[in-house]
Amino acid sequence: MKLNRVNLEHVTASSLPNQNNLNAKVGIVHLGFGAFHRAHQALITDVAMKEFGGDWKIVGVNNWRAAGKPESETGVEQEFSSQDNLYTVAVGQDEQVNLEVIGAVEEVLFSNQVEKILGYMTSEAVKIVSLTITEKGYCHLPSTGHLDINHPLIQHDLQHIDQPHSAIGFLVSAIKTRKENGITPFTPLTCDNLPENGHVLKSVVLDFAQQLDPELAVWIKENINFPCSMVDRIVPQTTQGDINKISNQLGVEDGCCVTTEPFLQWVIEDKFNNDRPAWEKTSIANIMLTDDVIPFENMKLRLLNGTHSSIAYLGYLAGYQTVSETMSDPTFSAFIRYLMDKEISPSVDVKGIDLEAYKDQLIARYQNTALQHRTWQIAMDGSQKLPQRFLQTIGYGLTHGINVSGLILAVAAWTKYVSGVDEQGITIDVRDPLKATFSDIWLKHGESTSDIVSAFLSLDSVFSAELASNSTFKAQLIDALNQLIEHGSKQSVQQFIQTV
Repeated sequence: MKLNRVNLEHVTASSLPNQNNLNAKVGIVHLGFGAFHRAHQALITDVAMKEFGGDWKIVGVNNWRAAGKPESETGVEQEFSSQDNLYTVAVGQDEQVNLEVIGAVEEVLFSNQVEKILGYMTSEAVKIVSLTITEKGYCHLPSTGHLDINHPLIQHDLQHIDQPHSAIGFLVSAIKTRKENGITPFTPLTCDNLPENGHVLKSVVLDFAQQLDPELAVWIKENINFPCSMVDRIVPQTTQGDINKISNQLGVEDGCCVTTEPFLQWVIEDKFNNDRPAWEKTSIANIMLTDDVIPFENMKLRLLNGTHSSIAYLGYLAGYQTVSETMSDPTFSAFIRYLMDKEISPSVDVKGIDLEAYKDQLIARYQNTALQHRTWQIAMDGSQKLPQRFLQTIGYGLTHGINVSGLILAVAAWTKYVSGVDEQGITIDVRDPLKATFSDIWLKHGESTSDIVSAFLSLDSVFSAELASNSTFKAQLIDALNQLIEHGSKQSVQQFIQTV
């Protein structure tokens, strides 16, 4: 028996949809309909409709196509359709799990259903187009924040704007059509882990529009706001084991469920072009609208995402499969707390936030055994994540005389991880747009850590010219990589903690 509207009466859950959200009409299109969106923005929108009404049902667009992969690989669209677009969020803290059935989704589409997607995006009823497409979905150069005009998807979309393949192409195509038809612009709302993410989205949209139609670029600049936002909730990849466990507890089969933690936060810049749900008025804590999101972004990107990636690379190399397993090792938990206190906190300043309590909470979240968050999953796409998670903090530290050797050790761990071979000589399944480049570097320069580091620092899409030319940074990175190669991750972290 599957989860669907007919079978809701058989469901055992702490929260079920009501008539407000089941009967609402579409008001949001979400690009990048993955697990995170389902456990975060969609859940919050579900509660907003339950408590305040409004037509804010979500059309989710799944899986941005990569070159050569135009078809759905997951079948999640069909799975959602078979469940009347209902799904469960399992909120777990160690042994305790609460189930919430979400009714905020109207339809799930795959990104090759272009006509239908653009039909929704150009409808007057749609007031928001939100995005969780990950860093690489912006087709930008992380070191500059500008669009990579030579990206194959962007090149395609500039020639075929009515049949876009990229998220940026979809946005500009829909904005162009709405402008031509005199329809009020939607709000493009990015919810990805990028510093000043609204500014990045605006930058790549304007860069694209400038190439397509300079007059359109001027109009967008004058008429459309791109709010920044900070999102926070740990959402691991769902496993078949999760599906079996949740379905058993739920009483019906749910192939679309996601697992997450109790903590949730959403800070949004209050610069909307159109109407929006009453997200901040819901009974969910930690949702706020503000004039300035950037301090919150920096806090989260550096303290959470920076340490999360440190756990991922160093933990994976040490043989740990999950975050909670890594953090159960006192050496690693001490190292992560050291990074937070000594190397990252000096660059973070958020008024009204108790940073010590925030860091305590982060450590507790990482140790939550209900979440089997794989180090391998977090390690994906590091070339797109390094600037905002590590390198900006390192640059701040070098400029202000702060010891950032722990963060440099984490960068060295990334460098070793993307070699594609772990400490036992076993192949690592590296997932990164620059995977081929990394392999070439290690193949050509594997005998010399100095040459390896020089080759990595020449990657201007990752490392800024200023940081790449910093002799202190380069020397420490070479030393850290030598340490990892000679002693391994676990011993390197242990020696580091003993000397600071």
